[in-house]
Amino acid sequence: MKRTLLAAGVAAFALGATPAMAKTLVYCSEGSPEGFDPSLYTAGTTFDASSKPVYNRLVEFKPGTTELRPGIAESWEVSEDGKEITFNLRDDAQFHTTDYFTPSRPLNADDVIYTFQRQMNEDNAYYQHNNGSYEYFNAMSMSELIDEIVKVDEHTVTFKLTRPEAPFLANLAMDFASIHSKEYGDKMLEAGTPERVNQQPIGTGPYQFVNYREDAAIRYSANPDYFRGQQPLDNLVFAITSDAQVRYQKLRAGECHVMPYPNPSDIDEMKQNDSIQVLEEPGLNVAYFAYNTQQEPFDDPKVRKALNMAVNKEAIIDAVFQGAGQVAKNPIPPTMWGYNEAIEDDPYDPEKAQQMLEEAGVENLEMNIWAMPVQRPYMPNARRTAELMQADLAKVGVDAEIVTYEWGEYLKRSSNLDRDGAVILGWTGDNGDPDNFLAVLLGCDGVGGANRAQWCHEPFDELIMEAKTLTDQDQRAELYKEAQVVFKEQAPWNTIAHSTVFMPLRQEVTGYTIDPLGGHSFEGVDLK
Repeated sequence: MKRTLLAAGVAAFALGATPAMAKTLVYCSEGSPEGFDPSLYTAGTTFDASSKPVYNRLVEFKPGTTELRPGIAESWEVSEDGKEITFNLRDDAQFHTTDYFTPSRPLNADDVIYTFQRQMNEDNAYYQHNNGSYEYFNAMSMSELIDEIVKVDEHTVTFKLTRPEAPFLANLAMDFASIHSKEYGDKMLEAGTPERVNQQPIGTGPYQFVNYREDAAIRYSANPDYFRGQQPLDNLVFAITSDAQVRYQKLRAGECHVMPYPNPSDIDEMKQNDSIQVLEEPGLNVAYFAYNTQQEPFDDPKVRKALNMAVNKEAIIDAVFQGAGQVAKNPIPPTMWGYNEAIEDDPYDPEKAQQMLEEAGVENLEMNIWAMPVQRPYMPNARRTAELMQADLAKVGVDAEIVTYEWGEYLKRSSNLDRDGAVILGWTGDNGDPDNFLAVLLGCDGVGGANRAQWCHEPFDELIMEAKTLTDQDQRAELYKEAQVVFKEQAPWNTIAHSTVFMPLRQEVTGYTIDPLGGHSFEGVDLK
């Protein structure tokens, strides 16, 4: 009874605020963050709780688009050879003042250099503290790309690159490139508590971190010194609610204002509810089933092809996505430039699949299917998908066992080189560039990290590495189309689906836009 009264009280506070009361928006998040230092992680759940509210980047994406806008940098210039980018920094970006840190100065060039040195310099104390586990930075070959970062003056920095890199600016708008406070980092080192940077974050973003009750709630307050102006909301609360049905119940009851990743079966009912608005758009995403190509028999492309042909993807679209998606044949979504429409997907053909396995000498194969424990925009129900795959594989003589772990542990273990079986995972684009899918998820530099297939194939890698260096988008697109042909021949993944993204909100929420890159930002959001 006490819990019910408490929930009602929170809901009344959140939804019934008067001008004399604080205005609080409650977001029913689908899971807990792995931490609050976005440079260390790749999961959207973590970015939603860290980089989106707390931090800024040199350049950022305009809300609802993949277009760049100024962030910490007011402007930038690119040299003719494309190997030097000079950023002119704002002089009014203030780091958060909290009960655990008071900055002595605004953000400057030292903070920008510190942010990247901690990810690339092996002698840096934070590099050592985090064992160099900067997954995005490493997967994108940033250490090889960035030759030097030069402090021109307090508010000007120049990135000197070893080669031209077409997606470099867009990459700096990604969450891993969020700008940290050198002053705060140094203070934590001096105190012998460097781990607090990942527990009590300090940034320049629209909201300040207040506290986190593990697996329960995260609280933020509006940053009074935010350079784009203080937010309309006084408080932002992430109520961690892993079950989609429970999130929907809370949304209907007014206990939260925004919920991500609804069950597809609930969408029509939501649209009929006068208190709820449902935003939707095609997702810039892909769900996939990644084999560990460094383990037998998954090191054989013929075996991978056979397993692909054993799975009925149309049945998965019907049963799991309930029509709110389409079968994927390529590792990038069809809404992205460079998509190769001419590719033919592996057909669903169990008889042929079984014949191919026999020809490859594979009998009585036992394998694990890794099923994610959370919903993502690209995958509404990984467990159900795994069950359908399990049944399909049994028809061709493959005994598959479904395994799962807590979300953070799942991401960590699934990247191990000796991981068994194949993992259900997916991706929502971070910057609107095919490089963000093909290089990050399938390039040689991502092996042991974001490349869950542990696949390093030289013909493929040569194509995507060459595409990075070109400035002509049409030329880059042709190379990416060639790379997709190689991918399909080698089959390191079974590409499952591209989903439609739905975002249910209370009617009183204003200013919220769907992020095509899959994040959830509350900058500029208000309550009527």
